Amino acid sequence: MPRQPRRRSYDQHCAAARALDLVGDRWTLLVVRELLAGPRRYTDLHADLPGVSTDMLAGRLKDMESAELVTRRRLPPPVSAYVYELTPRGRDLLPVLRTLAAWGAPDLGEPRPTDAVRAHWYAIPLLGALTELGAGVVQVTLDEGEFHVRLGADGVVGYGDGAVEAPDARLRTDAATCRALAAGELTLGAAVDAGRAVLERPAPVVAPVVASVVASA
Repeated sequence: MPRQPRRRSYDQHCAAARALDLVGDRWTLLVVRELLAGPRRYTDLHADLPGVSTDMLAGRLKDMESAELVTRRRLPPPVSAYVYELTPRGRDLLPVLRTLAAWGAPDLGEPRPTDAVRAHWYAIPLLGALTELGAGVVQVTLDEGEFHVRLGADGVVGYGDGAVEAPDARLRTDAATCRALAAGELTLGAAVDAGRAVLERPAPVVAPVVASVVASA
């Protein structure tokens, strides 16, 4: 097997520099953002990373495989396709992206005419605002589409693109409110009170109580 070329390095004995050696290249963290929503085919990744060339995306995925951030596996029959998914080390980048998104949220502003938009791109910035709902699955609906967030008892578990069956809560809002929530300018409760968001919590299904009759001897 031919020896893989050595990745560029800052050649600094520093934890931050070593991390940037692995994820500091253009597009790498955005690939992580997409794969945090679950396994994706190459074509799906390319569709949700507008602006990346096919060669660039293929190169980044190979680099990420070499760094053990991503794995590639074949789906079982009858589907004939490969998917990419994050390794546990790759999934550990969620807090990094959350912090990066929180830092960048105040500068987000209105979409520029050249900006692409996907609904699930709002998932990471919204995670902090949604944790107050407690453990469960929250489906979020925007004009741009739907995504869902899985919340654990100790915080965020993850998120996924699209709707989900039987969520614990449904939130309908708009992109402007998402930006305000992400920037900390608005709480979820205040957004609901102001009519900028609608939060629905389906009533739990209660099993009927069946009384048992005990015959006396």
